[in-house]
Amino acid sequence: MSLSRRGLLAAGGALGAAAAAGTGPAAEAAAGTGPATGTGPAAARPGAGSGRGHHRDRVRTGFDRLAAAGYAQLAGRRVGVVTNPTGITAEARHIVDVMHADERVDLVAVFGPEHGFRGTAQAGGSEGRYDDPATGLPVYDTYLKSGQPLADVFTASGVDTVVFDIQDAGARFYTYIWTLYDCMVAAALAGKRFVVLDRPNPVTGRAALGPVLDRAYATFVGREPIAQAHGMTVAELARLFNGEFLAKPVELETVAAAGWRRSDFFDATGLPWVPPSPNMPTPDTALVYSGTCLFEGTNLSEGRGTTRPFELLGAEGIDGRWAEAANALGLPGVRFREAYFAPTFSKFQGRTVGGLQLMVHDREAFDPVRTGIALLVTARRAWSGFAWRADNWIDKLTGSSRVRTLIDAGATADEVAGAWEADLAAFRAVRREYLMYR
Repeated sequence: MSLSRRGLLAAGGALGAAAAAGTGPAAEAAAGTGPATGTGPAAARPGAGSGRGHHRDRVRTGFDRLAAAGYAQLAGRRVGVVTNPTGITAEARHIVDVMHADERVDLVAVFGPEHGFRGTAQAGGSEGRYDDPATGLPVYDTYLKSGQPLADVFTASGVDTVVFDIQDAGARFYTYIWTLYDCMVAAALAGKRFVVLDRPNPVTGRAALGPVLDRAYATFVGREPIAQAHGMTVAELARLFNGEFLAKPVELETVAAAGWRRSDFFDATGLPWVPPSPNMPTPDTALVYSGTCLFEGTNLSEGRGTTRPFELLGAEGIDGRWAEAANALGLPGVRFREAYFAPTFSKFQGRTVGGLQLMVHDREAFDPVRTGIALLVTARRAWSGFAWRADNWIDKLTGSSRVRTLIDAGATADEVAGAWEADLAAFRAVRREYLMYR
């Protein structure tokens, strides 16, 4: 029996069960998740340097390679750029400023995502429509726009080519990848060409981890069935979206980064880090985010309003017993410190809460999604005040009601993780076809 990749994603459970082998980053790497060979979607691959855990020759982003080649892919095009403060060169100049000053590029518009083009808005906000003071370019707001309304924005802007360059954080619910998806759909509707300038996944591209979205729970924190920690770059995701999910594929071109390997964390790239959103201040935040962001779906603070968002978790009434219970699990690569903090905004603003801090000591062994589930399980057992958000936001974050109902039924973290392994194995099989780097 043959089954298309689209069918594999839709019916992943049964098929994936036979392929499930191992659950963490090391297990997937050992199972051979490197790029496919031949002439398919993953055939073209940039070279990579040697060494790890320290700066080799600096990684060159998709934009850096585009500029070095004289913007050949943009020649004769009216260009609009979807970007935010992370769209910078290796010298920390913003790509909009660079292209605007270069006569070889006809840059006519900028499109801002959540938090805005210049990044001034908090979570759930954007900057609206305005003219950029530095360049005079019109800036259009894409946040919460999709389908034909977003296609109409592209049409009104006068562009014929839409360029995407935003740093991702590696998690399904980080909204920039769905801005990418929505813009691809809209560009196809409007008949626009789409170019993705790639950047490294800051938490490596070794493994896909966690539950796979059920389309019945699709929202802006998850449009399509991909894993909670997808282990892909934005260019790889763009190819996946185009090949598996878009009803009308867009005319897509990707410009790969050079010198990045799937095993590289962000500090191995030599690139400057710009917070892609206000609560993603460092690559350390990104390392834990795909697991601890799940606490947005509870009545506990996820650390917003502190200097360590998503690394500090807590609530009024929690004491050291939670950290003790978490440490007793012996989770790989991480320890937990009893912690007390007073958020300056968001949950428990100005009030002292108790909880814990994640301290990752072996990031290669660390599994952020398993850790996040284990922390939910132990928090529920250690603190009588634990509750899910009334709107069941946890279901949107995890991609179904399965995690919530299993935890409520008293399941262990291993039992919860076991429930997603078949779907995850199916997603891994599809993902493998779109990987661009070794």
